[in-house]
Amino acid sequence: MSLPPFNCRILAAALALYLIGLFCVGAGGDAKIPGCSNAFQMVKVENWVDGENGEAFTGMTAQFGAILPSDKDKAVKLPVVLTTPLNSCSNLTSKLSGSIALSVRGECTFTAKAQVAQSGGAAALVLINDKEELDEMVCNEKDTSLNVSIPVLMIKTSAGDALKKSIMQNQKVDILLYAPKSPVVDYAVAFLWLMSVGTVFIAAVWSHVTSPKKNEDQYDELSPKKSSDDASKADAEEETLDISAKGAVIFVISASTFLILLFFFMSSWFILILTIFFCIGGVQGMHTIITTLITRRCNKCSRKNVKVPLFGDASILSLVVLLFCFVVAVVWFLKRKASYAWAGQDIFGICLMINVLQVARLPNIRVATILLCCAFVYDIFWVFISPLFFKQSVMIAVARGSKNTGESIPMLLRIPRISDPWGGYNMIGFGDILFPGLLICFIFRYDKENNKGCSKAYFPWLMFGYGLGLFLTYLGLYIMNGHGQPALLYLVPCTLGITVILGLVRRELRDLWNYGTQQPSASDVNPTPEA
Repeated sequence: MSLPPFNCRILAAALALYLIGLFCVGAGGDAKIPGCSNAFQMVKVENWVDGENGEAFTGMTAQFGAILPSDKDKAVKLPVVLTTPLNSCSNLTSKLSGSIALSVRGECTFTAKAQVAQSGGAAALVLINDKEELDEMVCNEKDTSLNVSIPVLMIKTSAGDALKKSIMQNQKVDILLYAPKSPVVDYAVAFLWLMSVGTVFIAAVWSHVTSPKKNEDQYDELSPKKSSDDASKADAEEETLDISAKGAVIFVISASTFLILLFFFMSSWFILILTIFFCIGGVQGMHTIITTLITRRCNKCSRKNVKVPLFGDASILSLVVLLFCFVVAVVWFLKRKASYAWAGQDIFGICLMINVLQVARLPNIRVATILLCCAFVYDIFWVFISPLFFKQSVMIAVARGSKNTGESIPMLLRIPRISDPWGGYNMIGFGDILFPGLLICFIFRYDKENNKGCSKAYFPWLMFGYGLGLFLTYLGLYIMNGHGQPALLYLVPCTLGITVILGLVRRELRDLWNYGTQQPSASDVNPTPEA
């Protein structure tokens, strides 16, 4: 019994409303205090000590005060003067006219300091923070309105103490303040989008494109060749792992536990262990891909074997490729903090994910729905809801890594921001590729096994949906002022949602739901013609 057609329209309309509603979240907000509505901005601070240019550093503007120019050419270099008293919590005795006031944190509010410095004639106020990280300078709850017309910003203690020391030694210190803006769209996002979509596409079609031709011996890297095609197929089946509904739930729970451990115990040695495992997985994935491509072009290349202790006979080609991959992994591991290390990380990551998507498989849409819905809740909780319990987004904190050691987890694709004056990286986690990738790989196998042509296939629609979901993820990132987005919030509706809607429209949802669990009936095998 098929569902009424109007249900399909309702589902399609609900999906559209859901995607539109995503960008309405956070559109509203609390009423702003007059004069206290600035967006926090990073500031570049260039300094000169007795005319010699020192090392530039960064600061952060307050939620109130004048806006700094974004163009360096429009900024004005001004002398720096220490406030007296140094905390600028009371009337100042120092002369600040035409100068930038340098003050320490003190006990009074940020707004009180700014008003005192402004009344003393300061052209700007720079505060030295006594904490390891820069605080966001917000307005006081008692403030009903503010009239601060000078720029106010905070700098780290290390940079501020250096300036303060130079001034106390009677050296002339000048600084130049400007706040360059990050572009609305960074071109590197397009490359990251292509890498993500390309990884999913290659993983889906990999087994079909690289499958050996009939009567060819399947290549096995560390074991003797199989003489029979049936044995080769049996080995291929043994290498795959079908995910069960129970396994899907356990996997997401385990991922949450692991994320919590990373958040609380993100030490250098912990990240180092993860990096080593990443290298091992990357070597295995790269080795599999390279050997498969070579033997696909030259089957004879894999027939020369040598005896290897513990493994027995192994192909010379396999050993050479393994040695190459091992050397690449060691070089990347040693240079992982270099500015160009992102390229090696992406190559290893893509190889690893393609290999994982060949081994782990979804048997039907029922398991896919359980897995993706659990991952959907998982991503939203650890990005948006976790700050209510942990004071910051657990997912974002883990992705950024340890600030003290400069180490970060390698389980993500990243690419440098090309047009951003602040640098940094655009990133996407492996889960945002693997979870939808499992569904897309299943759909490709379903289309292939059921001989569906292009017009009736699901695969092109899901590839379009995955690309659309990534686009909406980055669109949400920019609309919400760069706040990290849970990509599965957009990807799950754009992939699983499209699958369900198409299944309903084509009256194939039941088959997709129970695929592989029921034997086809006689009426399905030999359908009777309609009258």
